[in-house]
Amino acid sequence: MPVFDFLVIGTGAAGLSCALELAELGEVAVLGKGGLSESASDWAQGGIAAVTGDIPDSIEAHVADTLDAGAGLCHRDRVQQILGAAPAAIGRLIQWGVPFDREDGRWHLTREGGHSARRVLHQADHTGQAITRTLLRQASLHSRIHLFGQAFAGDLILREGSCQGVWALDTDGQWEAWVARAVILASGGLGQLYLHTSNPRGATGDGMALAYRAGAQLAGLEFVQFHPTTLYDPGQPAFLLSEALRGEGAILRLPGGGRFVERYDPRAELAPRDIVTRAIQREMMAKGLSHVELDISGQPAEKIRSHFPGIYAHCLARGYDLTRSPVPVVPAAHYSCGGIVTDMNGETTIPSLYAVGEVAWTGLHGANRLASNSLLECIVMAHFTARNIARKLAGRSRMPRPRPRRQDIPRCSQVPDTWTVTETRHRLQAGMWEDVGILRSPSGMASALGRWEQWLKALFPEPCSLLPDQEASELRNLLQTAILVTAGALHRQESRGCHYDTAFPHPRTEPLDLFQSRQWPEPQSRAVLALA
Repeated sequence: MPVFDFLVIGTGAAGLSCALELAELGEVAVLGKGGLSESASDWAQGGIAAVTGDIPDSIEAHVADTLDAGAGLCHRDRVQQILGAAPAAIGRLIQWGVPFDREDGRWHLTREGGHSARRVLHQADHTGQAITRTLLRQASLHSRIHLFGQAFAGDLILREGSCQGVWALDTDGQWEAWVARAVILASGGLGQLYLHTSNPRGATGDGMALAYRAGAQLAGLEFVQFHPTTLYDPGQPAFLLSEALRGEGAILRLPGGGRFVERYDPRAELAPRDIVTRAIQREMMAKGLSHVELDISGQPAEKIRSHFPGIYAHCLARGYDLTRSPVPVVPAAHYSCGGIVTDMNGETTIPSLYAVGEVAWTGLHGANRLASNSLLECIVMAHFTARNIARKLAGRSRMPRPRPRRQDIPRCSQVPDTWTVTETRHRLQAGMWEDVGILRSPSGMASALGRWEQWLKALFPEPCSLLPDQEASELRNLLQTAILVTAGALHRQESRGCHYDTAFPHPRTEPLDLFQSRQWPEPQSRAVLALA
């Protein structure tokens, strides 16, 4: 039974930066469900938003832009705290060795939708990779950080109401109890709920489902952000075309036609993501289109190749030259603005369980995330969480090391076969895209909710915790998070931010609070897995 001071679940920017800070306090195990470099953070292209002082800008303006994008559901005090900590967060990344681009001795800053100024630091068009690979390199060199890939977290271990570890599936297909003083969920989002997503295959809502089964509070899961522009290339994996392209002059057109986004918002291509995405979806539905086009060919070719080398090379390999012609694009599920509720110390409603990054709800994003605030939130909240744990450890008595004891594995015996798992996953993704996607209706959501609940009960009838394999476990997590997203969306009865209900096309005068939307059924089984 592995015993550590801290268990971090996830190898993205949030998990790795948290591990680096926690390593000053004790032994840290970092568990990744796939390869150590597999995360949504690693796929992030655009950059990290922060006021650096290199151009006329202010934290107050950054706060105002974030509140505007969040459509009335951001928590202002938390927004101010996180964005106010941005300069220090950038300083830590630079100290760790992240090579942000510079030009003429200053940071090269770009602008993205919803921002009133250029304040996005980047490393060409693969900023997430530059950050995560740097953090991974630093973590691998630290004597107190122990990295474990191919380690899937199946459920939390609770004792006397406190989280004291996780059950993890090893490469031999065996469940093992890992115990620690504190567990930090940094497992990312739920993009794989949808047929079209910019997220890696591992984004199956695992952390949210684990926390839900354990009884933690969640909020705002109906607010799923759809990125306006992924490359339309049927039969090929989705590929994100960064919002920074539009920040540098790319425009959206109808195939063979003119621009259209300005009809929906005067900010046109630089409007917040939810507005641009709905504009694209409406045009596609009205005109029977399979895609629209993104055109940056009006910009200097050398600028395109130097600022977006990865995107340029990828598109060229698929037969599209960004410097010469438009490329076909469609929206795709991109980011969960809701998640496990935490305070500003990363604490969830379960003692010794923390959440950072996309899996968490901090109050920063509200009903719609402002571009490039996500990587910033990862680094800032990882720091706040580690700082809080350090304070607790100073008191000693508040974070005792758990005592390893014999483990009885609560394994399920009835599980669906491989074909059923694969087919159900595909049907779920198609159904979520159709009924709980960019444009939603009460009838579609109600029908979908009934299906998800029926499938969950039929496929996983036993009130147990651990399934024999990762694929079945992921499907159960997807079904449970689909229920949470759909139930929250159905209950909201308004349109706000990422959530658009065709029967209620306007926001409420008095916003329905994120917590009021938790009209969810009790989980099929609680993860009250005691250290026996």
